[in-house]
Amino acid sequence: MDILTIAGLLLGLGGILLGQMLEGGKVASILQLTAFIIVIGGTTGAIMVQYTLPVFIKALKMLPWMIFPPKSAPQPIVEKILEWSNTARKNGLLALESMVDSIADPFLQKGLQMLVDGTEPEKIRATLEVELLAREELDRQAAKVFESAGGYAPTIGILGAVLGLIHVMENLADPAKLGAGIATAFVATIYGVGSANLLFLPISNKLKGVVHEQSYLREMIIEGLVAIAEGENPKIIESRLQSFYAR
Repeated sequence: MDILTIAGLLLGLGGILLGQMLEGGKVASILQLTAFIIVIGGTTGAIMVQYTLPVFIKALKMLPWMIFPPKSAPQPIVEKILEWSNTARKNGLLALESMVDSIADPFLQKGLQMLVDGTEPEKIRATLEVELLAREELDRQAAKVFESAGGYAPTIGILGAVLGLIHVMENLADPAKLGAGIATAFVATIYGVGSANLLFLPISNKLKGVVHEQSYLREMIIEGLVAIAEGENPKIIESRLQSFYAR
């Protein structure tokens, strides 16, 4: 669990609400369902128009990564690759065949299967790099969905403010309705700017960071598998893989 994300959201929202109360305002005064529907509904509609369905669905699936990012610990994978290297060096590549089905990661499993099939090292590299780039591009596009939402939300908030002011102008003769219209106008702007800068843009940037970590880990996997295919010494393979995460 990424505690920093939860702490950041609580600190950001808490600071705004605390500031509202210290100024003598009420939290209830910025809870406007109408403004929320305008901003979130309008922003969601805009990004649905901009992106294809597969990218939009992928973005929704990646959203939990904010709190529960996929595992990217390199050391267990390095140890596994070294185990394969020692096995292949002693008993040949075919000795790895029994391990293929036990691999949960499809990318790692595919690479190991190519090793067992006796695929040339350069073909292993080329095939896995194509898959890496294709997956990285899709994940980056999905992360950009939230970046786009961060661009649309403030504008939709202004649209909500204008709608609220129109409502105010239509009811100038009825003072009882002026307060609700003015509140909706200002709260819509708050929702637009706040959601963009507290949610959508930070979500996009964090997801991009997770995508980068995953791609970097897969690059290390490619290097390890190619080294095994080339018959490199396990000690040399270990040194090469450790250099990916040298501090």
